[in-house]
Parts: sequence; structure tokens; C-alpha cells
Amino acid sequence: MNKEKSLGKKRIRRRFHNRKKTRGSSDRPRLCVQRTHRNFNCQVIDDSTGKTLASASTMEKAVRGDAAYGGNRSAAELIGKLIAERSLAAGVAAVRMDRGHYRYHGRVAAMADAAREAGLKL
Repeated sequence: MNKEKSLGKKRIRRRFHNRKKTRGSSDRPRLCVQRTHRNFNCQVIDDSTGKTLASASTMEKAVRGDAAYGGNRSAAELIGKLIAERSLAAGVAAVRMDRGHYRYHGRVAAMADAAREAGLKL
């Protein structure tokens, strides 16, 4: 079997395993993290209604000026602060962390720590 194909299957299995445990509700929605080499995205999703309550990304024009490069820890910290501000403005104080198939390490951990410091309860 092709190595990339087997790694992709492992990623999909880890993602489903993590998402099965973290379902977002109206009182505690899901904070979904998606990262690439160049960008970092976060969404606060209410799974009971299927609506996105708040989102932040390094691809936004306002963020692109503050972060020189969207694929490092400083950009992830900026996104963590921004998602916390936007979710608190939307009336969400506590979320469930959905890291997908990514490890809680590096950029994902930096985003989570910055969101906690900004007042979001994970």
C-alpha cells in the first residue's frame, strides 16, 4: 500500500475518534481547529443547529496585516485571542476543543493557551 494513503487513513481514523467524543451543544459549542502549512483556522460550531457562531482565520485581511506568516506559533496565538474575543461577543463563554487529527502540541497548544488567557473556557 502507498505510504501516503495509509497515513491518510490513519488521520481520518483519528479525526473520527476525536470528533465522536466532542459533540458541540448550544450551551457548550465545539471549537474546531484546522491548520495548514501556511494558515490557521478556527470555528466555534453549534452542532445541534449546525451553525457557525464565530470564526477566525489567518486568511482574513485584518489578520494578514498583523501576522507576517500564518503558519507559525505567533499567528496561532493571534487567532486564539481573536476567536476568544469573537466567541465572547457572540455570548459563548465555554467551548469543547476539537483538535481533529492534530496533536495538542505546537500551534494547536499555542492557540488554546491564548484563547484561555483571553477568557474562553476550554
